Amino acid sequence: MAEASLPKSSAPETSAPEPKATAEAAGPQPSEGEGSAPEEPQASKAAEARVAAAKSDPRAASASVSPAPPTSSPVSDHRAVPTHDAASKPESEPKSETDPASESASASASAAAWARKPSWAARAESESESERTSEFVALKPDLPHPAPPRRVAPTPAPPAVGDGPGQGSPEADVTREFGAPPRTDDHTMALTRPPASSPAPPSAAPAPTPATAAGGDDAGGPPPPLDLLAQLTNTPPKPETVARTVGRRIKIWGTLVALLAVVLVVVQALRPLPTPTLKLTAESTHTAAGGALSLPWPSEGQAVVDINGLGRMGTYGEMKPLPIGSVAKVMTTYLVLRDHPLKAGDKGPLIPVDQKAQDDYTNGVKEKESVVEVKAGQQVSELEALQAVMLPSANNVARLLARWDASTEEAFIKKMNDTAKELGMTNTTYTDASGLMESTVSTAEDQVKLAKRAMADPVFRAIAKSPSYTSTTTSGGGTIDTARTQNNFNKLVPLNGVVGIKTGSTTKAGGNLLFAAETTVGDSKQLVIGAVFGQHRAPIIDTATAASKSLILAADKALRSETVVKKGDVVGHVDDGLGGTVPVVATKDLSVPVWSGASVGISLTDGGRTLPHTAKAGTQIGTLTVGTGIGEVKVPVALKGDLAEPSFGAKLTRIG
Repeated sequence: MAEASLPKSSAPETSAPEPKATAEAAGPQPSEGEGSAPEEPQASKAAEARVAAAKSDPRAASASVSPAPPTSSPVSDHRAVPTHDAASKPESEPKSETDPASESASASASAAAWARKPSWAARAESESESERTSEFVALKPDLPHPAPPRRVAPTPAPPAVGDGPGQGSPEADVTREFGAPPRTDDHTMALTRPPASSPAPPSAAPAPTPATAAGGDDAGGPPPPLDLLAQLTNTPPKPETVARTVGRRIKIWGTLVALLAVVLVVVQALRPLPTPTLKLTAESTHTAAGGALSLPWPSEGQAVVDINGLGRMGTYGEMKPLPIGSVAKVMTTYLVLRDHPLKAGDKGPLIPVDQKAQDDYTNGVKEKESVVEVKAGQQVSELEALQAVMLPSANNVARLLARWDASTEEAFIKKMNDTAKELGMTNTTYTDASGLMESTVSTAEDQVKLAKRAMADPVFRAIAKSPSYTSTTTSGGGTIDTARTQNNFNKLVPLNGVVGIKTGSTTKAGGNLLFAAETTVGDSKQLVIGAVFGQHRAPIIDTATAASKSLILAADKALRSETVVKKGDVVGHVDDGLGGTVPVVATKDLSVPVWSGASVGISLTDGGRTLPHTAKAGTQIGTLTVGTGIGEVKVPVALKGDLAEPSFGAKLTRIG
């Protein structure tokens, strides 16, 4: 007790306080009255251990600037034992006789050992048993967290002999806790300690590390709860195998295939439905019973008989080109009406008569041509000019029309030949608009092709079947060419149903007649079209006319009506375009004109109307037709059952 009262400056230097100073350097010690003497051997041993560790660990050299682990231990009076800071002690305080080298080595070893400890272990040692709490230890790699720079606390100096609780400066009474040293290779929070022999990177002092992402001062503390949860739930990837690769690809491609399937279903369901069509299921042709038809053919030349739209009854002679005379005017009239069409009852534009037309009339009378009187300066309607060409076969008016239509006769002749090619008249050549020239040649077969096309024009047909017309250009004289009434040279009109068409005769060509006659067969009216060319027996025109009449009468007799489809027969079906069909039936008997051995074609059409996607049974949906053109025969067809839209499955599976 006497020594306690002595001033610090006169305290004797003894070796006894050395263990105490070493112990105080490691942490606060209990007071003298509480039995500090038994702990001195342990403090000496700890100091020696630290010196040995400092020699083996190069990082011990930096212990002078590394923070020391905070220590605290409870005392009986529940007061914090002050730790002494070397900088806060008075200059006159006596120092211990402890070897400075040993003290520095001991402090360095302690700091190095502390630096190797994880932050949680350092805190655990710095806490008392009563303050220590349980801490979560992650078993998975800790995520690196950036931390702000740390303040480095100086290492406290050991207290002098005689120091006790309450004898230091007021600042020394505050218990200090220092942060853990920065971690350079501690990436886990597992309770592991690196081997003592592991070399540490040489450095004078560890660089301060920033605080953790959680914002705490301890860089080695536990991560925030969300990061910890992520560490616990995140599992390392499993090793790559063929099965996993295949499974992953199946998942990816399976998803893509499923997405494409959904898109395909939507597109297929929303696509517009195809337009329904009619298809014939009955026979497309019908052949009448009996052998080949025998007709009264002429003894020379060429002859053809057709039933317009149904087929050819027969032919006679070799179809080689020969002069056709005024039959060529059929092409002239057809082209003028095609390029300058007229409506029924209209006369059309007025055509001025030029001097050439008047001169052709004068010269024609001398040459005994078929002409009609005209004078320069007159005007004639298109209809009257065509009548003059077709009925009295006026050559001069035919040339006038050619010039009016194409400016020149040559240009018009070119149009005639071009049109002949378009119509398939392969054996026909035109060299003039009237046919007077012997170089204008054709065949009976080619002229029948032209007659079918020309007779489709109602104005042409009306002109061809006229027995006569009244001229406005003639003077009314007593000759054929000057008469007011101009008669048709075809003497068959209007007898025996003959409705045209055109005669033609020259010395070289002989007698020629292109004819047409109407006849009724059953419920239909048929048009017989034929030609007789190359008749040279005099009188040539009468010979051709007589032969034509015989053929017309024979054809009329040979035609008969025959039922090819009965009412209610299934003749086809409506195809919805996606595999669905609904049968269609004839609404009445279909009777067609035939002749012995004839073969006629049958077709099923929609009549140009768009078929509906839905309709009730019995709805008229199209037409069953036999033949074409003027001679066609047809009956309506109707649905046998209800027509409905394609099913959803049919919409999805359609390809086109």
